[in-house]
Amino acid sequence: MLSPQPSNFRARLFMDLFSALIIPPVVLSLVLRLCAIRPGRLTPLLYLIFILGWAISKGAYASSKQRRLAEQLGARPVPCVVGKWPGNIDILLKMMGSFKTSYVLDVYLQLFEEYQCTTLNLRILWGDNIITMDQEHINFVLSTGFKHFWRGRAQKERMETLLGEGIFNRDDDIWKMHRNTARPFFARDRFTDFEIFEHYTSKTLSHLDHTAAHDQPCEAQDLFSRFALDAASEFLFGENLDTLSASLPEPYKTPMGPKGSATQDTWGDFANAFDEAQMNVTKRARIGYLWPLLELFGDRNRPHAEVISEWLDPLVKKALEEKRRFSANGSGESGHSPVADKTFLQHLADSTENPIIIRDQLLSMLLASRDTTACVLTFITYMMAMHPEIATKMRNEVLEHCGSHTMPTFDQIHRLKYIRAVIDETLRVFPPVPLNVRESRSMPCLFPPSDRTFPDSQLQDQSKNQPLLMPGNTIVTFLPLLTQRNKALWGEDADEFRPERWLESETKSKCNANFGMFLPFSHGPRICIGKNYAYNEMTFFLVRLLQRFDRFELALDCQPEGSLPPREWREEGRKGRQRFEKVWPSAALTLFIKGGLWVKFHKAEIHSH
Repeated sequence: MLSPQPSNFRARLFMDLFSALIIPPVVLSLVLRLCAIRPGRLTPLLYLIFILGWAISKGAYASSKQRRLAEQLGARPVPCVVGKWPGNIDILLKMMGSFKTSYVLDVYLQLFEEYQCTTLNLRILWGDNIITMDQEHINFVLSTGFKHFWRGRAQKERMETLLGEGIFNRDDDIWKMHRNTARPFFARDRFTDFEIFEHYTSKTLSHLDHTAAHDQPCEAQDLFSRFALDAASEFLFGENLDTLSASLPEPYKTPMGPKGSATQDTWGDFANAFDEAQMNVTKRARIGYLWPLLELFGDRNRPHAEVISEWLDPLVKKALEEKRRFSANGSGESGHSPVADKTFLQHLADSTENPIIIRDQLLSMLLASRDTTACVLTFITYMMAMHPEIATKMRNEVLEHCGSHTMPTFDQIHRLKYIRAVIDETLRVFPPVPLNVRESRSMPCLFPPSDRTFPDSQLQDQSKNQPLLMPGNTIVTFLPLLTQRNKALWGEDADEFRPERWLESETKSKCNANFGMFLPFSHGPRICIGKNYAYNEMTFFLVRLLQRFDRFELALDCQPEGSLPPREWREEGRKGRQRFEKVWPSAALTLFIKGGLWVKFHKAEIHSH
């Protein structure tokens, strides 16, 4: 049971606990009275057994009901994980322990491989909880079966304090309103003028020039986050948050923050709040619907939300005051101005007087702009350091099409086929959103037959031509990172970083025919409206970076304590990239490198082209 108001998670917890812990004892008490039974000293034990039996019976009844419904519809229930303890509590505890040291999403991959299927029901505490890496099922959730799913009440509850009324935390009419408001600001003619990209790229590269001149490493993840945030803030609301002017992490001195490096200044407070809130949302999701038990006496995201508001509220207030002043001067409503003449913030202010809606939508856009762009640029830099030959190919293409010093044009960056291949390969291997969540609506629906990842398993054979029953009001967690590294879809070299695959017609043909196998910008009606903006921004930045630098070297000795991969990742029998990863990829709402990415950038000798 969930409260209708997502922020009121304590009320929801109270209703859940009342249903689970109060109703069964009341029923037992009535039965004992009617039967004139007095258990005496055994009363507490009897009540405990009855409460447990009540929960098990409810779960068994729900499972039986699902099986009957599936049979009626010619389908099967989603295969269940089977633990040793009641309610699969042992599975939950094992997963929670593994999250601390395992490779990103490896906890889920081990379950898929153990059960030899791509969609599983975890059945934690007798409640349905679906996980999937199946391309057919992911495509159904995002596109062909879109009407059967929404963000859902449970996800809104976890994210309400952070994202509130923003586009990533709403459904249906409110979501459509947000999307229609934002769409005009990502039209091609608004981001093909690269002046904003040039300005903030230059500021970023000046920092790299300084560190290179002193033969010092730079924390690239932090720097790219600042670049993306400053560029996005000016693009969206005409104000520069100017994080690139704040103090940068210092090698060997800066401690580890929630996701990367921690800097001690006002920007550091904002970034820390931004990241801590995301990490807490992730912890809530892993714990499941009982997470409010750990926050009975305070919402752990409230202090972080207040820090974020201190940054954004003045901008919102200024926009609303300008709107009122514009109207009071008798110039007419600013809302009548063409969209092309306004910033996104001004357009939001013209659309509503509610400062909370405006702030939450701004925060959602900043989150998407900062974390996704910074993530991709960070992992591209990591790959250029790991594979110098790839960096050389990228730089040669840049020099051929864009020269060694001039600002690239829109047409030039779209001729950079190898650069685009590197970006796409990074998005495949290190997707900025490695996992996502939806919730089925009240009515059950049918997943299509599973993909052919495990063709020889009994479960997969049985489901070959049979759909799976997706229960109503049930969370489904889909895992693009695992899908995009699936050897059954991408070949035996799926774990390898090989940009050349994107220059092969076969790869594009497979992606076009199987939408669920590559979806870094999501898919279907909720596909990212900033996709082209992101590609242009990342390509532009890489051009300017490679015009100036030609060699990238990991500075692993600068990584903060606890941020390097555990030794067990390289143990015999380990699978996937964990065997040779030099840094620790981790996931909150978005992918990041634990402790940041410390890199030495080496200046290139400039030749005329």
